[in-house]
Amino acid sequence: MSIRFAVPADAPAIAALHADSWRRHYRGAYADSFLDGDVLADRLAVWSARLATGSVETRTVVAERDGRLLGFVHLVVADDPVWGSLVDNLHVVHDQHRSGIGTTLLSRVAREVRGPIHLWVLRQNTAAQAFYRAVGGRVAEVRTVAPPGGDPARLRGTPEKLRMTWPDAAILAGRDPGV
Repeated sequence: MSIRFAVPADAPAIAALHADSWRRHYRGAYADSFLDGDVLADRLAVWSARLATGSVETRTVVAERDGRLLGFVHLVVADDPVWGSLVDNLHVVHDQHRSGIGTTLLSRVAREVRGPIHLWVLRQNTAAQAFYRAVGGRVAEVRTVAPPGGDPARLRGTPEKLRMTWPDAAILAGRDPGV
């Protein structure tokens, strides 16, 4: 497996993985019409824009093997003065869950920052919560999920998200299992 920074040409593969992950794990929180409809187009627009900017405030790291995208993580450096850097996305292909890829990706981006680090996870995504707890994350607060693209029709009800925190990114930086 290789780990590298994403480039603009990675946008379609990242968007496809992101859409698949949302379809698998966000049912009940996001509207079925969105998940079964334009979620891939939505994610492609987001990732094409993110990867085109080359911002110094963000990092997107991908894991791949033999040309196949296995996972990705997106970090926003110094996102919040209290909570620190934000892991905005972490997704691993379904058939590679529990293989160490998520831990490797988190460890890699954690080495990019100093101080606290945080992320948001949907309340219903209990498997992801268990993973984040296993690597030292703690729930700091609960908030209502904002609709993707600002469109309330993309949500089902008023789903909640949990802010998972680590007081120091070094807690995650040393967890690379060397997959």
